[in-house]
Formats: sequence, structure tokens, C-alpha cells
Amino acid sequence: MPTLRFQTIHRPDRSPSQRFRYEQYLDYFKLQGFSLEFSYLLNQEQDRVYYRPGHWAAKAGIVLNATAKRWRESFQAAPDINFVQREAFMLGSSWFERQMARRSALIFDFDDAIWLADVSRQNRGFGWLKSARKTGEIIEASHEVIAGNAYLADYARQYNPRISIIPTTIDTDYHRPLARKKMGGEPVCIGWTGSLTTVPYFHAFTPLMVKLKKRFGGKIRFKLIGDPHYHNSELSLQGDPWRLESEIEDLNQLDIGIMPLPDDPWTRGKCGFKGLQYMACGIPAVMSRVGVNLEIIQDGQNGYLANTDEEWFQKLSQLVESEELRQRLGQAGRQTVLDRYSVLSQRDHYLTVLNSAMQQRSSA
Repeated sequence: MPTLRFQTIHRPDRSPSQRFRYEQYLDYFKLQGFSLEFSYLLNQEQDRVYYRPGHWAAKAGIVLNATAKRWRESFQAAPDINFVQREAFMLGSSWFERQMARRSALIFDFDDAIWLADVSRQNRGFGWLKSARKTGEIIEASHEVIAGNAYLADYARQYNPRISIIPTTIDTDYHRPLARKKMGGEPVCIGWTGSLTTVPYFHAFTPLMVKLKKRFGGKIRFKLIGDPHYHNSELSLQGDPWRLESEIEDLNQLDIGIMPLPDDPWTRGKCGFKGLQYMACGIPAVMSRVGVNLEIIQDGQNGYLANTDEEWFQKLSQLVESEELRQRLGQAGRQTVLDRYSVLSQRDHYLTVLNSAMQQRSSA
């Protein structure tokens, strides 16, 4: 029975990237005969400290503990496959990942343009310990590389020809439409879900939402999921926390889901997950004409794409005014996810990569 070890920063069921890139496939991997192991660096308490502002001494201790853990592992029995999602160590060195590749088959998976400078606001002080070369070095050492979209794959091919594109996927039994009764005259909910780091994309969209509010008044309301501290008096909006236990119920309160993004090298690397969540729940999505969104959305058929303020205003207005249009685009969007972005549609692709990595390793 081959051993598959997941080498990550975060514990299982903590990081959206981990949850929707590979954790949804764990039961399937077991059924296919793999023995699963998990090696992560931050437990729940360390996680709380690491992503708070300040606490530099405690953070230094966390990094030292992480270094010791990865160092010990480099002398212990190696699994058949090491699966690294984004990185196996939080600082700029690729030494640990390269050691893994010398001892096991190494699969590297990434779903953002992580070779660009990206340090959390809370850890700017550690920015000098990051390295723009790290991602390329890991890709070069890997036996197989999984990229979340074509833009990321093009970057990876500079370092390694063994690249597979597997989109971020949705468990469509979990992300699903929920029946709910709308009372007559209930406002149409335009909503957004995301992390603390992506809230600025929503906030930059405020002027257009204010314009919509002026046009429709009490016929619309706004909802933000992911930051309970966010407040916007112009929109009469107080943010809600993201909660795993009510994630699907909260999403299903939306009548329209938005994904506004600027067009830059970082956003072109995104995998459209926010939009896919809306679509899987049967919520019509309006997404910026950026990166993989152009592959996910056929404009006017399974959702809307928008670029200019005029486009955003026109398409959101059409959706606010027509329940039939919301239902039609929502149903078509869910079908797109079922066909191309569901766990079921991609699980055999993952299995092919796992087997290929072991073959690459055995023939080296």
C-alpha cells in the first residue's frame, strides 16, 4: 500500500486552498489503495498567534519549531509520495521540499501566483525572509506539478515539463442549492464571500454598489461573508463571519454572487473559486473579465462577465429585475460546475498524477 503524505503549513480543514484542492479527495485516495499521512506546521493555537499582528517572539518560536519538525522528518522513514500544497515550510528556502524530492516522489500543487511577493499584513516583518525564487525551485525539483489554471501552468513550464492542469473543484453534494421561501417584497440579496485578505476587492466595488442602491433602494440589500469587522454605512452593511457549520446556509441567502477583481498578475493566477461556489449553489455569478473567469463563464449563458462600471451596473440591474433570469443563469451555472469543476469530474485526473509521480520516481 503506497503511502501518501501531505506536507502543508495548515492543519486539515483549516485552509480553503487545501480543502478544495485535495482534501475533498481523501476518501477517494483511500479507496484507491493509498495510506494517508498528514504533516502540518501550525496547530490551532499557533495559527491564532501566527496571524495576529505583533507577537514577534512567539512567531519566531513557531518558526523554529517548524524548522525542527521538517529537519527531523528529513532523517525519518520517507513516504512513497510527498504532496506539497503551495509550500511545506513558511520561509523562503526550498531546501526541505528539495530534500523530499530526493527521498520520495514529490507532487507540487499551487492555485495562486505565489511566486509574486505576497506576505500577510500581520507578518510584514517576515517579508525579508521570503524568496521569489522558491516556487520555481520547488517546481523544478518535483516529479509532477499540478497547476490550478493555464496561467499558472505557463509559469510552471519554465521549470518543469510535467505539468497537469486541475481546476479548483467543488463537492456538489456539499455545495448545493437549498430551498428557501422568499416572502413577497423581500429584497434581492447581492453578496460576496471571501477571506480577510480579499475584502479590499469588495470594498473597491463600493461606488458601483452605492449607485445600485440609489436606483433600487429597498429592493436590494448587500451581504459580505468572511469579515465580521467590516462595516459600510453607505450600503447599510455589517459583515458576517465565515462559519464552517453554516457555510452553505449562509451562501444560499444570496440571490446574486459577485466576484469583482482588478486585472493584474496576481489576480490572473486566481482559480475562480468564489464564482464556482456561487454557481454550485445555483446562485447566478457576475465575475470580472480576468484570468480563468473567462474559461468558467460563457457570458449570458451560465453567468455574466463584466469589465467596465457600465457593464457591471447593467448586468446586475438585469438580474435584480428578473427572477426568471436569476433562476436560468443559476441553473446553468450549477450544471457547468457538475460537468467541469466538480470533484467527480476531476478525481481520476488526480489519480493519474499520483501514479505518474511514483513512476517518475522509480525510473529516476
